[in-house]
Amino acid sequence: MTVLQKNSPKPLYMQLEELLRAEIVGGAYGPDGMIPSEVELSRQFEVSRMTARSVVTQLVNEGLLHRVQGKGTFVVTPKIEAKSLAYTGIREQLEAMGYSISTRLVEFQSIAADPPLARAFGLPIGEPLFFAKRLRSADGAPISLHLSYVPRALAPALEPDRLEHEQLCVILAEDYSLTQRRVVETLESTQATTAEGKLLGVERRFPLLLLTDAYTAANGRVFEYTKVLFRGDKIKLRFEYGS
Repeated sequence: MTVLQKNSPKPLYMQLEELLRAEIVGGAYGPDGMIPSEVELSRQFEVSRMTARSVVTQLVNEGLLHRVQGKGTFVVTPKIEAKSLAYTGIREQLEAMGYSISTRLVEFQSIAADPPLARAFGLPIGEPLFFAKRLRSADGAPISLHLSYVPRALAPALEPDRLEHEQLCVILAEDYSLTQRRVVETLESTQATTAEGKLLGVERRFPLLLLTDAYTAANGRVFEYTKVLFRGDKIKLRFEYGS
């Protein structure tokens, strides 16, 4: 059993902090694994409970641990790092990383464009749109909810069954020659609604990333408008600029 060196010039709290950090990074507790309680750490390493608490708090602040009220302190699972979806879909990116990806079509229907959607597409209010809601999971865990809109006039025979097995952008390109020339993308933080939380496996008001993409064809017409809600604890987005 590892013990702290009381005669070392390095303070005990620093020794314990370095020890726990090394164990966490080294996988001693595993993803989402629970570490010993502050009482157990205090007893095991012969330090005060206040010292144990300050060390755990520091590792929580670093993002290595997170506390769950009434349950304990757990190792934070490293976030998946993905690039902008403007040119590479999230499914393609995650599959390239080795994740097993599944998509469930939650909803598919024809709707009338409300004022915000009409503005996004540059269409009259009430114009028919296809709406698809898809839940995407990586290795069985929900990570994102995709809300996509496409004018019916541009893809009149869009088949919902294909959306669970093929990327929408591929279907639009191959079947309707709708390829992007320009993409307008925005990123902001938001909170899960009750319905969104149920699908993503989180509580209401859980922090989410909201990525919005408007895809424009060579003729200047927007042919797809998509909102993607990512679990903020599962994924982070990287943007690169320049050569």
